[in-house]
Amino acid sequence: MTDTSEEPAFRFVDLFAGIGGFHAALSAYGGTCRYAIEIDPYAAAAYQRNWGMDPRGDITKDANDDVMNVPPHDILAAGLPCQPFSKSGAQRGMDETRGTLWFNTLRIVQEHKPTVVLIENVRNLAGPRHDHELRIIVRTLREEGYRVSDVPAIFSPHLLPPALGGRPQVRERVFITATYNPKGIGDSRPTPVATMADRFDGWGPDDWDLDTHLPLDPDHHVQGCDLTPSERLWIDAWDEFVQLMWEEREGKRLPGFPIWADAWVEVDELRIPVETPLWKRQHLTKNAVFYTEHRKTLDKWAKKWGVFTDAFPPSRRKLEWQAQDTPRLWDTVMHLRPSGIRAKRPTYVPALVAITQTSVVGPRERRLSPREAARLQGLPDGFNFGEQPTSATYKQLGNGVNIGVVWHILRAHVNRDRDVLQTTPQGRRILAAVDGAPDAPDKLLAEMFPVAG
Repeated sequence: MTDTSEEPAFRFVDLFAGIGGFHAALSAYGGTCRYAIEIDPYAAAAYQRNWGMDPRGDITKDANDDVMNVPPHDILAAGLPCQPFSKSGAQRGMDETRGTLWFNTLRIVQEHKPTVVLIENVRNLAGPRHDHELRIIVRTLREEGYRVSDVPAIFSPHLLPPALGGRPQVRERVFITATYNPKGIGDSRPTPVATMADRFDGWGPDDWDLDTHLPLDPDHHVQGCDLTPSERLWIDAWDEFVQLMWEEREGKRLPGFPIWADAWVEVDELRIPVETPLWKRQHLTKNAVFYTEHRKTLDKWAKKWGVFTDAFPPSRRKLEWQAQDTPRLWDTVMHLRPSGIRAKRPTYVPALVAITQTSVVGPRERRLSPREAARLQGLPDGFNFGEQPTSATYKQLGNGVNIGVVWHILRAHVNRDRDVLQTTPQGRRILAAVDGAPDAPDKLLAEMFPVAG
């Protein structure tokens, strides 16, 4: 959809828009969206509900060699579909149809030469398997006159302190940022605008506390987020295991290697096939030593809870303890993964994903609520998800961009490319908008989306 309005601070387009993470950050900076497009009807409905624009459409029909329905703009933002590059997909890159959507995006760049281009994708795009695809994106942008780093920015919201719009979520994402620079001003191969080594104002990622900084909702019961009886059984059993081990090991921290109940045998009885990979051989050996040391307690515990019965599938007979000195499993944040139960301290949480494995918040004895998940992405509490199923909300948030990170990336980008931006009216407008904005978008977004009273 295309929208026209009074002269804004800058104009932007929102490609592969999802529910509008880019829209939130860029509109909070004072920009006006001229065009948005999203092929998923449910995400598009949420976008329309909140932003007043219907983005339903297909970019391959709006931007190709014969048609250009995308209007002129100053900033092009695109959350390129991640499945061709994601570890959860087939990783075929540009051999897959969705990977070729970059070329529809490039057609828009060729037609309108936006002042700034912001491309977001999963961390895997910067991995060795997709070096070819990344180089194609960088090379084609340079051919169109853009200053762009050989190495993309890789960043996560948990690195930013709350005052800068950070959130307690490890969500490493790739950002390719480019500035139109046909005159070749300054460095043509700049450094990336952000890295995972960046730190701010003395803030450390381990300083996060979910209850305080997210914050967690006080309710222990949220519709659609409750644990099943089987899930509670598994957690209760391993919670007792954790407490037993703290007592028996006299305060010594639980092992950091995966604890596999199925691998518990006496060391003298351990038989490992010669073809077993080294990593598995090490884990089997460590579990045998652990079992031998604590056999009496472990046998009694396993019998009490029926660990080796059908009540515990193989994936629930394994605990990955990453919670350091946390006293109880119920005090941790858990992921019920296909590979086992992973527990960590309740500081930051793993990345929201568009499939399953929503984090279990032990102190609340339930999964993250949709509203808590929305906060992890920087969306205000007034953002309206309508009456859609919880699963649809999780999917949309798992596919989205983190607003605080977009805010930070744009600010870092204009600061890096200030020498180019100040040479054009469009660039100066973008600079003025970013320079005049607060350190974080949170208050602005809360004002844009007041909570219904």
